Amino acid sequence: MLILVFRNNIPKTMSGNSFTKINGDFKHKDILSLSQFSTSDLTLLFKHIPTMKVLAANAKPSELLAGNIVTLLFYEPSSRTFGSFGAAVKQLGGQTIDIINPQQFSSVAKGENLEDTIRVFEAYGDAIVIRHPEVGTAQRAANIAQFVPVLNAGDGNGEHPTQALLDLYTIYEKFNRLDNLTCVFAGDPLNSRTIHSLMDGLSLYNGNTIYLLSPKELQLSQNDITKFTKKGLKLHIINNGKDMPKTADVWYWTRVQKERFTDLKAYDKVKDSFYLTKELVSQFAGKDTIFMDPLPRVGKIDMLVDEDPRSEYLRSQIRNGMYVRMALMALVLGKIK
Repeated sequence: MLILVFRNNIPKTMSGNSFTKINGDFKHKDILSLSQFSTSDLTLLFKHIPTMKVLAANAKPSELLAGNIVTLLFYEPSSRTFGSFGAAVKQLGGQTIDIINPQQFSSVAKGENLEDTIRVFEAYGDAIVIRHPEVGTAQRAANIAQFVPVLNAGDGNGEHPTQALLDLYTIYEKFNRLDNLTCVFAGDPLNSRTIHSLMDGLSLYNGNTIYLLSPKELQLSQNDITKFTKKGLKLHIINNGKDMPKTADVWYWTRVQKERFTDLKAYDKVKDSFYLTKELVSQFAGKDTIFMDPLPRVGKIDMLVDEDPRSEYLRSQIRNGMYVRMALMALVLGKIK
C-alpha cells in the first residue's frame, strides 16, 4: 500500500483581509506590510542580523534552511530584491524555484489565474516570495495559500516591507536609534512603495520628522498625509531643494516610477526633477548625514557622490538586504526564534 505524505499539509492561520500582527512570533506568518510589526518585533529581527552577517562575510556553510525550498515569483523586474532573497535562502542552505516574468515564461502565459499559480507553488515548497504590479496582490496571494507563508516583495505602488526592514536596519546601524530622526525623502512619494513602507516603519518610533521633496505632481496623496500624520510622523511637503533642512540625519532618494505612468509626456516632465549632486551635498548635508537609495539609479544621483563616505546605497544598504532577508526567512520558517 502506497501512502503519500505531502509537505506543508498543516493549514496556516488565515488572516482574511487584515494583516496578521507578528506579536513576537514570525513562524509561518505572511510578511505583507510594515503595519504587522511592533518595535519589539523589529528588535527581535535586528538581534539576529549580526549572526547572518558573519555567515555571509566568511562564506561559512549553513544548513539552517537545508531541505527548504522557497519560490521566488516575480511578475515585475527586480535585481536587488530577487537577488538578495535568492542569495539569502542559498546562504542558509536552502534552494529556490525562480519564476521570473511568469506572464511569458510560465503557465500564466496560457491564461492560468493567480489562484492556481499560488496553489501549484505552495505544493512544491515552504514559502512564496511574490512581486506584482497590482496593489493588494500579495495579500490576495496570502489568502489563497493555505499552507505556506507569503512574503510581499513589492505590490505596485503599495508596499515593499522587506525593503523597509533593510532600510530601517541601515539607519539603526548608523545611529543606534530609530527615533528623533530628521529625514528627507526625495523623488516620487506618490508612487514609491519603498517610501510608503519606510514611513510606516518610522511611524512606530517617536519624534521623527520627514521632509517629502517632490514635484507637485508626485506629492504624497492627501490620504497618506492624513494617515502618517495620525501615526505620529511630522511631515513637511516641499517642492524645492532649497527648502531642505540642513544637516538632516537621512537623505533617501527615489526614482520617478516610470512604470506607474500612462502618459509618457507627463513622466518626461518630472523624471529629472531632483538630482543628488556633490554641490547639493556640500550645501545641505551634515557631517553625519547618510545618503540612501533603494535603487536602481535612474536620473537621480551623480556617480561622483558614490565616493562620499556618507553614501550607503552601494555599501551597507544593499548588503543589509541579504542579511535582513536571511534573518527574516529563518524566522518565518521557524528555524530561529
